[in-house]
Amino acid sequence: METIRKHKVPEMEGLQARWYAKNRGTEAQLVQYRRQAAEVTAGWPEGAEVLEVAPGPGFFAVELAKRGFRVTGLDISHTMVEIARENGAGLDIDFRQGDITHAPFEPESFDYLVCQAAFKNFRQPVAALNEMHRVLRPGGSALIHDLNHEATAGDIRRDVAGMNLGAVGSFTIRQTLAWLRRRAFTREQFEALAAESAFGGCSVTTDGIGIEVRLTR
Repeated sequence: METIRKHKVPEMEGLQARWYAKNRGTEAQLVQYRRQAAEVTAGWPEGAEVLEVAPGPGFFAVELAKRGFRVTGLDISHTMVEIARENGAGLDIDFRQGDITHAPFEPESFDYLVCQAAFKNFRQPVAALNEMHRVLRPGGSALIHDLNHEATAGDIRRDVAGMNLGAVGSFTIRQTLAWLRRRAFTREQFEALAAESAFGGCSVTTDGIGIEVRLTR
């Protein structure tokens, strides 16, 4: 049986969620979301069905939908689902409230799955991976982007500098990332979790503040 991680992360709701959404929606970051969406979806067939786990304000999901994919977002925060629906109005995106460890989807529902900056918050990471595996179609793939536990203070400073947040916002985000880094995973930990899950393994790359994990069903 999987060991439940000790930390409990409160769901981001209300004013806190809206503050977060505002700080993640600067023009510089929206440009980054567009670039990232182009990179992630390179080679994907048009019309593929995609699940984004923990889409938050929905900015990345919006970019995926604009590129012709059928997108579903699953977030545990009620407020984030409201915000994401506002941001995705008029696009083919189905934002739902729910927990990835008990995903409200039939087996083999999606061709691709993405999870950005949220996996470190999951108290049952193997259960989350098992559900990701269950809802993917055979041959489907999951991509997890998150904070690298081994990122340095310099890595964080450089990343935040590109967000154009101003002095106060930059300081707050640097402090937040430094705090979040404590519960983020290392490459070795991700490899161990994937080996324990239904995926059986993964490929991991790190780049400064970030870590990228690829898994195939």
